[in-house]
Amino acid sequence: MAKRRTTKRNINIICEELLAECVAVSLYSVKANDENVNALIHSIIHLSNDYVCRVSHIEPGMEPKKYFNNLFDSFNNDINEIVDQINNIH
Repeated sequence: MAKRRTTKRNINIICEELLAECVAVSLYSVKANDENVNALIHSIIHLSNDYVCRVSHIEPGMEPKKYFNNLFDSFNNDINEIVDQINNIH
């Protein structure tokens, strides 16, 4: 059970860092749009909640190793998209 706990903690830490970076970029950027920043913050929070819930509930009939590999791949893809959006703020 500790592995799931560690995975959840890592997801939360990564999302917290993304939130901090998003807020910092929005504060120091001259042309940051408040609506876009708020939507990005909302999507980061939703991403964190979604993946933490998905760690707890493995899809029935799927091997756990395959499930977690797919989960990590999709999490990395979503994180890369959010990082690209943060880079486009400024």
